[in-house]
Amino acid sequence: MPETPAEIAFDAEHFLKNTSTLAGVYRMYDARQNLLYVGKAKNLKKRLASYFRKTGLSIKTQALVNKIQQIEVTLTHTESEALLLESNLIKEHQPPYNILLRDDKSYPYIYVSVKDVYPQIIMHRGARRKKGKYLGPFPSAGAVRDSLQFIHKLFKIRTCEDSYFNNRSRPCLQYQIKRCTAPCVGYISENRYQADISHALMFLQGKSTQLIKDLVAQMETASEKQNFEKAALYRDQIRMLQKVVEKQYISGDERDVDIVACYCSGSQACVQVFFIREGRNLGNRSYFPKLPEALSESQVLGGFVSQYYLQQQGAQQQTTEIILSHELENMQALQQTISEHIGHKIRLGSQVRSERARWVQMALNNAETALKARLNSRAGMLKRFESLQKVLQLDELPSRLECFDISHTMGEATVASCVVFTLEGAYKQDYRRFNIEGIEPGDDYAAMRQAIQRRYSRLKKASDEDAKMPDILFIDGGKGQLRQAVEVMDQLQIDEVLLIGVAKGEGRKAGLEKLVFSDGRQELYLAEDSIAFHLILNVRDEAHRFAISGHRAKREKARRTSSLEAIPGLGPKRRQNLIKHFGGLQGVKQAGVEDLAKVPGISRSLAQIIYDVLRLE
Repeated sequence: MPETPAEIAFDAEHFLKNTSTLAGVYRMYDARQNLLYVGKAKNLKKRLASYFRKTGLSIKTQALVNKIQQIEVTLTHTESEALLLESNLIKEHQPPYNILLRDDKSYPYIYVSVKDVYPQIIMHRGARRKKGKYLGPFPSAGAVRDSLQFIHKLFKIRTCEDSYFNNRSRPCLQYQIKRCTAPCVGYISENRYQADISHALMFLQGKSTQLIKDLVAQMETASEKQNFEKAALYRDQIRMLQKVVEKQYISGDERDVDIVACYCSGSQACVQVFFIREGRNLGNRSYFPKLPEALSESQVLGGFVSQYYLQQQGAQQQTTEIILSHELENMQALQQTISEHIGHKIRLGSQVRSERARWVQMALNNAETALKARLNSRAGMLKRFESLQKVLQLDELPSRLECFDISHTMGEATVASCVVFTLEGAYKQDYRRFNIEGIEPGDDYAAMRQAIQRRYSRLKKASDEDAKMPDILFIDGGKGQLRQAVEVMDQLQIDEVLLIGVAKGEGRKAGLEKLVFSDGRQELYLAEDSIAFHLILNVRDEAHRFAISGHRAKREKARRTSSLEAIPGLGPKRRQNLIKHFGGLQGVKQAGVEDLAKVPGISRSLAQIIYDVLRLE
């Protein structure tokens, strides 16, 4: 009898392999898609891994883990933003395993009484009954107080209550310490005060670029006049501006906005929809539309938006604006149609700046992460391997793929990489790097030959348990690189591995790669929408990344190391004597044998060795 969804255990180990280490929010669901728990984390992978450890879990957590059938994550820019999103989701859905104690008083707002002739700017908690502008929510009361203190210091806005303000006959102490311009007794005109309020609002809404420029100019002027105390004050104010409270982007924007972003990989796509209601991020949903062929992000978005907003009913009809990650061809017509269907005007756009552009980028990052996690899931990887078997006409399903690549800069610090993919995805514990030595600089053929020789000669000597030979060995390169691999494998008498070269296409353009086979079959070009093709490119690109990172590390290490350190018999003390005697390494390189031999501790024979080594550089 087949297993029911409730009987299938959640594969935590495989899920965690594809989980991001960034900050974000996670949502846990049971077999019936009921939301069990919402949490936040600075490091999602580390936090989620703690739920599946073998010991140390409370009874409540064990009960929660036993019910988990699905976990969804949302990446955020900061931990503070994750905290706010977590709060919004808990208020919205009230999951049974969350402690439901938080309400609107958990997070403070900044209140601006814009209807007054001389508005006040103060911190506010609780219900928003007063008429005016509310900015927030903010992550902490301390952060709000620091920002308000800065605003009052910079713009000298009043902080007093209306009852106190309306009954003053002379300025209070705030005016004496230059924290207020005394509007209560008419010491500042209404227009000047409103200008200060406008500047303060610009600062609170994140429109502080011009303000920072002005402060920088004032700081430089003060510094030129050698008024360093005043310059230091401006410096601190600039830092405070740049360190403005970490709040949700779009906070202060009271409109209801949907942000829709799409990421495509071949014939697979993910669409992320973020819901912003009254300036609050209420979370997101992931959609994986089925595509008939490889399409662009704009094409996928066009089809998705029309179906999502014209066929579905529900919360998405509350929106007044839809921001897309890509431009659509029929934007105006689609905007009019959706507006007529929903019954109120909808603004559809994609060209956004500042905070909204950052939200679009976040949605794109989430879409990319979700799609990669789906493709790297066990079911997704199995499907890609099955497609590879069909395309390559293999008798059996391959279970292990390996790929080699070479990286260097003009022959310097040559490094070869070997990456491994199994049905579980990237198998990083079997990755290997090889520092290539003893070859002509820039000889990729010799480098490839040496790396493959070292890799498989070791496996040949290893025990049967440790000798994990690949079913397919991919070589990043064309016929020349592939020929090196074939010769080495023949010498080692390894004939059970299929060797395939992944050659660059015409003009070295991505998507035009061709496969070159070691068994003589005809070269093969795969369709761009083939999931087998994308598996091969994924393996090849991972080998490329692993080789480059190793090469860069080796190159930087070599450049941080003095050439004197490689000379045998030349210890730290003698190197120090040489540097001091000649005033630096360049002086040592220009010295002759006789000059080198005059340095304390340097014999003539050692001086000759030093001279010979440095001359060859």
